[in-house]
Amino acid sequence: MTAETIIQSLASGLLMGLLYGLIAVGLALIFGLMDVVNFAHGEFLMAAMYATFGLAVFAALDPLIASPLVAAAMFGFGALVYLGVVRFAMRAKANAGMVQIFATFGLAILMRGLAQLFLTPDYRSIPTSWLGGRTISISGIFLPAPQLVGALIAVLAFGGLYVLIRHTDFGRALEATREDPGAVALVGIDRNRIFALGWGLGAALVGLAGAVMAMFFYIYPDVGASFALIAYVVVALGGFGSVFGAFAGGVIVGLMEAITAMVLPPSLKSVGIYAVYLLVVVVRPRGLFGTP
Repeated sequence: MTAETIIQSLASGLLMGLLYGLIAVGLALIFGLMDVVNFAHGEFLMAAMYATFGLAVFAALDPLIASPLVAAAMFGFGALVYLGVVRFAMRAKANAGMVQIFATFGLAILMRGLAQLFLTPDYRSIPTSWLGGRTISISGIFLPAPQLVGALIAVLAFGGLYVLIRHTDFGRALEATREDPGAVALVGIDRNRIFALGWGLGAALVGLAGAVMAMFFYIYPDVGASFALIAYVVVALGGFGSVFGAFAGGVIVGLMEAITAMVLPPSLKSVGIYAVYLLVVVVRPRGLFGTP
């Protein structure tokens, strides 16, 4: 194994890791805001990929052009999910945690079933796109253009999210609601509005990831399941509720996946991810960047 091969594998792992982080950050945001795990997160990704496919086939929009539209549509969908499902699940008098889990889990099954019914279980892909099939050479390292641009979009999205949270009134309201959801009403903050916007923002981020993934990944009703599992690992690895942790956790998972694929058969590339995850859970249960 040459140094060039190792660098090539690590570069590919880094690009995928940034996309894993983008998929996971919405999950981390929602959990940090409400202590609710969205078990339909993978199905949100699937819906975004199908929306991108539809815009490409029926409106001839390239995924790069369609990505803001898909993110905006997913923002609205995420807010509606909170207002129509999660808000009522949170009002449960007994076993509220289990009710919230089964509410989002039921939503996941419903979305997957509807996709299989109306869109068929067939594998689909976007026939042509600006970046499809192209590679970029950097000092002899060949990087697929869709993954490279997707990683750049992920970095920009993280930067935009950081600015939103740290330097805007909405971000300060979000942080205040996260710290004490009960006390924010005393200063005139509508908790339900913040929760709805938080769900919308989380769905918009995974929608952006779905639009990027649609450029180079097959689209089918179960596509979200494998990525959702990785997203849960990323969130737990980085620290539940930590947006920066999701970013760092995604990079770690992507690099570990690449390293494992160099040592073990590609079919076992997930072994390294879960080994690192179990190690972190044992040594630091709150995650690498989680707070006690």
